[in-house]
Amino acid sequence: MSIARFDFSVKRFVLAPLAGWSDPPFRAVAKYFGADLTISEMISADALVRNPLKTKKLYAKSPLETPFAVQLVGSSVVVVGEAARMLSDEEGIDVIDLNAGCPAPKIARGGGGSALLKNPATLGEMIGAIKKNGGQKLTSAKIRLGFEKNDGVALAKVCEEAGADFITVHARTKTGGFAAPPNYEAIGEIKSRLKIPVIANGDIDGYEKAQSVFQTTNADGAMIGRAALAAPWIFAQLKTNLPIADRAIKREVVLAHFDHTIQLYGARGAIIFRKRLHKYCKGFEQAAQFRSAINRESDPSVTRSLIDEFFSAQRN
Repeated sequence: MSIARFDFSVKRFVLAPLAGWSDPPFRAVAKYFGADLTISEMISADALVRNPLKTKKLYAKSPLETPFAVQLVGSSVVVVGEAARMLSDEEGIDVIDLNAGCPAPKIARGGGGSALLKNPATLGEMIGAIKKNGGQKLTSAKIRLGFEKNDGVALAKVCEEAGADFITVHARTKTGGFAAPPNYEAIGEIKSRLKIPVIANGDIDGYEKAQSVFQTTNADGAMIGRAALAAPWIFAQLKTNLPIADRAIKREVVLAHFDHTIQLYGARGAIIFRKRLHKYCKGFEQAAQFRSAINRESDPSVTRSLIDEFFSAQRN
């Protein structure tokens, strides 16, 4: 894959890697509705190096997913570089992404994710190791504006100088978590100082919001995370500004997503899919009763019938 194949001549929309959510069936739905790039769940570089056969399952992908990125997290430059070398020979992976923004205490305490925001030298060395060992795959990184304060420009320059082909910037610091007001102006400052493409991330939940963020940041694309969980068709809306309001379409999407989940996980997929249904039914009439019913059901065929009945009964 080259920049020419994933160029930024138009705004690109990326599905964020969401721990516990970004499995192949979900990413396939987002891709169907127009996501330009999908990314695996965050994968521990240590786990990949220690147990490659088991970890490989974490970056299995749908045939729809081209281009596709695998996101690594780690605290050791050597281990991250080795993980990138292992991925370099894998077909179907176009981008290797470094997570340098995850605020989860477990990740940060171990020296990975957002902990790298406090160690720009290590951040640069990791990106360089991915670039050196990743073969022909593109190198990217996802960062935040800083750990406690806005160091976004300096951190982004480290990424660029280390060889990143593009970066994604979440518009908050690590201490800002997901609750602090997003600082899109800071992303705009980063964009003005870099030569590589910059993707904006943080609370982008619709067409008007995306256009506002683009106007503020001049970013080359937007990464969508939580807003896609209940509405993976958001990618079509972001590109066309047309609502996906037809209940029949929503019913078909949810059923197709459920079927793919059962194909991947077997009968336990009915239980795994419950949290998806909690998102999908939000705002619908009788949602509480529906959640109660599916929470008690583990049989895939019965669960599918409940889904069909519930979404068929919804009015536009």
